[in-house]
Amino acid sequence: MTDLPEFDADEVIQTEVIEHEPAATERSISRRVALQALYELDSVAHSVGEVLEARLNEVEMGRKGASYTRRLVIGVTNHRKELDTLIHRYASEFPLQQVAIVDRNILRMGIYEYATKTSLSEGVIITEAIELAKLFGAEGTARFVNGVLGALAADDQDEVRCILSPESED
Repeated sequence: MTDLPEFDADEVIQTEVIEHEPAATERSISRRVALQALYELDSVAHSVGEVLEARLNEVEMGRKGASYTRRLVIGVTNHRKELDTLIHRYASEFPLQQVAIVDRNILRMGIYEYATKTSLSEGVIITEAIELAKLFGAEGTARFVNGVLGALAADDQDEVRCILSPESED
């Protein structure tokens, strides 16, 4: 006999479903799916291909959106070391291992988009990252993400872009 309460397998287990506002654009949907994939990749030892296909099969999205999701996930995965170096530079008071997985991956995606952007403004990139932080992060995540990405944007932009220039893409 244990001190644990008895479990009744026939009892209905209630779960809370949190409804999010619909994404404004296909790229916003791509970012949400990419964040979920990156979270899984950071949490368990699944392959990038398996995770990407599983996440993309859960969401209805066009070819361009799926392509952008793949670009984000593969780009962040391939450049994780460089992205983490930049996170450490702009959030040095927070050891990377102590930054929540969601926060870390929102920052990685935001920095990756910032460094490899072609037609996106830095304001759009930061705003999208903040929206992800509000949806998936803890209470202070949006402020943290805004502070880190804002500091990055205010710094030497050419140096940041050189680290992850589009030419360095695989």
